[in-house]
Amino acid sequence: MELRLTAEQEALRRAVRHFAETEVAAAVPRMETEGDNSFPSELVSRMAQLGWMGIPVPTEWGGAGGDFISYIAAIEELSRISAAVGVILSVHTSVGTLPIMKHGTEEQRRQVVGKLASGQWLGAFALTEPQAGSDAAAIRTTASRGDGHYALNGTKLFITNAGAAQMYLTFAVTDPSLGTRGITAFLVEQGAPGLRIGRKERKMGLHGSNTCELSFDGVVVPETRRLGAEGEGFAIAMGALDGGRIGIAAQALGIAEAALRLLENGLLSRPGGSAGSRSKHAPAGGRGRRTAELAELAELTARVEAARLLVYRAAYLRQAGRTCTKEASVAKLFASDTAVDTSGAAVRLLGREGYARPYPAQRLFRDAKVTQIYEGTNEIHRIVIGNHLLR
Repeated sequence: MELRLTAEQEALRRAVRHFAETEVAAAVPRMETEGDNSFPSELVSRMAQLGWMGIPVPTEWGGAGGDFISYIAAIEELSRISAAVGVILSVHTSVGTLPIMKHGTEEQRRQVVGKLASGQWLGAFALTEPQAGSDAAAIRTTASRGDGHYALNGTKLFITNAGAAQMYLTFAVTDPSLGTRGITAFLVEQGAPGLRIGRKERKMGLHGSNTCELSFDGVVVPETRRLGAEGEGFAIAMGALDGGRIGIAAQALGIAEAALRLLENGLLSRPGGSAGSRSKHAPAGGRGRRTAELAELAELTARVEAARLLVYRAAYLRQAGRTCTKEASVAKLFASDTAVDTSGAAVRLLGREGYARPYPAQRLFRDAKVTQIYEGTNEIHRIVIGNHLLR
């Protein structure tokens, strides 16, 4: 069993790591302080120039011709430095581009996927609504059929990349009597009459990533921009979320790795020293406290290594075209819990350099928390995993 990246995959990882440690790292302070104006459009443009906005998309559709594992490695590396940049690319690719590549017509692939994969357009995924978060079947946005078009009406909430995206993969109810089989997917462009970008959420973490409300007031969408057949929208969304959850798991893995490095530097760089102190003298608690800290570091190291294996197992299955709903949920659940626990330990054990804003540990903790919430809360993933086991 091969447990390492190919030469091509490793070359991409190294290139993304260099970009993240130089250009992305330089932009992090601005993303953390500029509020509503913090979206890193210049970094998105640079990733487009480098060919990374369509890593797993074939070259004939404007992509880089890479694979899903390469894409996951890129998300991991970006998220080690900025989880915000990681999620921008993850949403754009996993749930903004790949569903259109899989379910779109030849014309949609050529026109829409080509613009997304080249980075000319940024993609977003408009599923969540005020009353429909983890329960996607409860959406109320409607799509009324007219003569060769549909009219969309409703509200979407907590939409990543909103306001910066040029294409919104949007889900609406075309036949309420059919339940989930009455949901249909549509491709809605930025600037469509009746589409309004609402308030930008002020989040505890992921500063730099746009998260906004969308409202649809009679937005006209031609039949040619319906994705798949009527009633296939729920299945399209669930399939997209399997890949999306692996992307979020990779984001969480990157956060956990960054927090683990901070802990290693803080606990191991000063022999006999301890977290929270820059003194040359041994801290209160002495050897016993030191032993307890190293034991916790060892435990977290084991969990991060396990998370890496789970994330890449799910990515391998996705790349091979195999069903991976359970494996994606396991990876997302375990990696996100590990990210929160590892970054939380960094805040707790590094003292002033864990809690104070100029230092990265507190940012990693704030960024980590949402990985337990979006792309399905971890409570939902426990149910998904349990249901698969009971089958």
